[in-house]
Amino acid sequence: MPKIIAKKQDWLILGYKLFSEKGISGIVVEKMAKKLKVNKSSFYWHFKTKMKFMELLVRFWIHNETKQIIDVTNSKKNGSEKVRTLIALIYRQSPFLDFIFYLKSYAKQEKEIQKIIDNVEQKRLEYSIELLQEIGYSKSDAEIKSRLLYKHFLGYHEVIRYKKQSPDYLEEIKLELNQIIEY
Repeated sequence: MPKIIAKKQDWLILGYKLFSEKGISGIVVEKMAKKLKVNKSSFYWHFKTKMKFMELLVRFWIHNETKQIIDVTNSKKNGSEKVRTLIALIYRQSPFLDFIFYLKSYAKQEKEIQKIIDNVEQKRLEYSIELLQEIGYSKSDAEIKSRLLYKHFLGYHEVIRYKKQSPDYLEEIKLELNQIIEY
């Protein structure tokens, strides 16, 4: 007999995983309820609508893939440590890397989602500009290098999407990134 209710966090974690694997087609309340061994009414208890769930799922992604990374990076003592930490965190292979791929596809239908993505990407760029300035780059150089780093980051993950990441990926990344920045 299924549980009557699951925690909101349980739904979001499962939704994050499923959306990363299949996009919006992975967000099927009945199938999710079955995986969580709960009644689907549990979903509607927490989210009321699938659209509300998606809104909170996007916030969950922002928290996990932007805010937490910035918080961990900011905990370091100096600019060089912060840049090294940021690079180690964002270039690691994760089972959730396709979330942004599917989110951008979903944004074609839901224009508000595209605004959120644009906002997140702008915050990421602004943050990396600050870090690059902290290690000595001028504002204009930091802006250009930040955009190059972000594009490299996106391209890197696209290239390794269905491959196993090398155990010494950070050394490989460092060789490539040293063409853009010295850190």
